[in-house]
Amino acid sequence: MKADSGPPSAAFPLVDIALGEGASSASTERSLLEALNAIRAHLGMEVAFISEFEDDRRVFRFVDADDEAPRLEVGASDPREESYCQRVVDGRLPELIPDACQDAAALELPATREMPIGAHLSVPIRFQDGSVYGTLCCFDRQADETLNERDLGMLRVFADFAARQLERQRERQRERQRQRRAVERRIRDVLERHRFHVVFQPLHDLDGQRIAGYEALTRFTAEPKQGPDRWFAEADTVGLRVELELAAIETALASLPDMPAATYLSLNASPATILSGRLEAMFEGWPLDRLMLEVTEHDVVEDYAGLCEALAGMRARGLRLAIDDAGAGYASFLHILRLAPDVIKLDRSLTREIDRRAESRALAAALKGFATETGSQLLAEGVETREELATLREIGIGKAQGYLLGRPGALPSE
Repeated sequence: MKADSGPPSAAFPLVDIALGEGASSASTERSLLEALNAIRAHLGMEVAFISEFEDDRRVFRFVDADDEAPRLEVGASDPREESYCQRVVDGRLPELIPDACQDAAALELPATREMPIGAHLSVPIRFQDGSVYGTLCCFDRQADETLNERDLGMLRVFADFAARQLERQRERQRERQRQRRAVERRIRDVLERHRFHVVFQPLHDLDGQRIAGYEALTRFTAEPKQGPDRWFAEADTVGLRVELELAAIETALASLPDMPAATYLSLNASPATILSGRLEAMFEGWPLDRLMLEVTEHDVVEDYAGLCEALAGMRARGLRLAIDDAGAGYASFLHILRLAPDVIKLDRSLTREIDRRAESRALAAALKGFATETGSQLLAEGVETREELATLREIGIGKAQGYLLGRPGALPSE
């Protein structure tokens, strides 16, 4: 179910952290790759990389290499026991090897001859608690007898830098996981204890001067105090948006018998909820000619054919389809073109001050012409002033909702 211009939203930490995590991860990756490139250039090596130890595998996390160098794919892995990295950490191989083909312990490893490996430097990357993340390594297929302890010391300095970067990244990831678990517990608590209720905003037929229907809007009673848009967005981050939308729809449906017989109930559902296939079963036994489904969400729909197919049976039995937020972005226009809705709802950003904004009037008039040509109806959202309403009627828009016409609340008693 969607939000309206209801209570203000509080801060939304999980989404903020998720957005920040992407930027922080990119910054860490960029810093480490720049460091690897500097190390490799300074030492005159062909390859520099950072590996991570995961169980019994060595995983290549960051790689910088010459164009002609052996290819190491980021994300690829091999057995730790068969690697230079593990044996350097164990002390079975020295950290600095000027010529691996002259080192008996190095020759035990197949890679020494297969690659082949000539010069090799490797140092552990250790976190502050003493645990080993993996290694920072450089190698060349040619031997290099000029390598010395100063080169190794420089590599250790870079390994310490990498450790700090990676440890901060790991802590950010752990914090995000903690936040995610907290959000999931909160959403499951809302679902299990039904910490929400539904209010209804009237949808007016301006020409007939009557209330034609009611849009169901969800209000949450759980902490933190935040708008419904935030609750549904949070649920989406932990894979529970469909469950929460279906619970809200089921609650709203229970009020249909209490609505005036000549009115319809408008319900909001994201494309993911429609594609889940669970709506049709939920609507079983309800009069579909008294229901309208509003497709919400601004995300691009990848599978319009699947969405049309999921709606076809219900629409054939009388369900009306509305596209929400028309005029707010490109995605809503795609929805209109691909889904052939019965109702197009003008976004409140288009309705706001339409009496004073020529560009908004022009777009609303264009959508009115489109609706007439395609057999759709226009409904203006967010109408708050008499001047806005008068302008909408001049354009020829005969349906509207908004605080001027009725705030969300309980259904009227018969």
